[in-house]
Amino acid sequence: MDWYWIVAVLLVLIGFVGLFLPILPGIVFIFAGLLLAAWIDGFALVSETTMVVIGIFALMAWAIDFFASYFTAKKAKASKLALIGTLIGALLGILGGVVGLIVGPIIGAAVGEFISRRNSGDATRVGLAAGLGFVLALVTKLVIAIISLCIFAYAYYY
Repeated sequence: MDWYWIVAVLLVLIGFVGLFLPILPGIVFIFAGLLLAAWIDGFALVSETTMVVIGIFALMAWAIDFFASYFTAKKAKASKLALIGTLIGALLGILGGVVGLIVGPIIGAAVGEFISRRNSGDATRVGLAAGLGFVLALVTKLVIAIISLCIFAYAYYY
């Protein structure tokens, strides 16, 4: 059973890294690690009900991640090319670490918007909106992940 704990801890750690990398579903890994940890003890220390609550938090984090980018881009009236640019910028930004993950979508959205509308003011506005959406989603996911971990720890140790 010791290797189960190693896998559970690795899933949670990979999950926290995944919160910063859009290619990894971080909150899913965190939930899977916590679920495995609860299962190891047969849900004796951390109940199924507690895991359902943590699961609801995980769903909220996933929804926020998905909708934050959509709403900030939509609020900025981004073109389809700007949205595609945001995705390309995020993928290329992975190579630049955390800074690249923030700057990549901003540049991608701005370039896509500029190509679409040929207006630097619109491009700047949409680029900043894309960056704001990423940062808001990241902070929110991080807070939800920490709350989930705290709920699990409280249930496990008390």
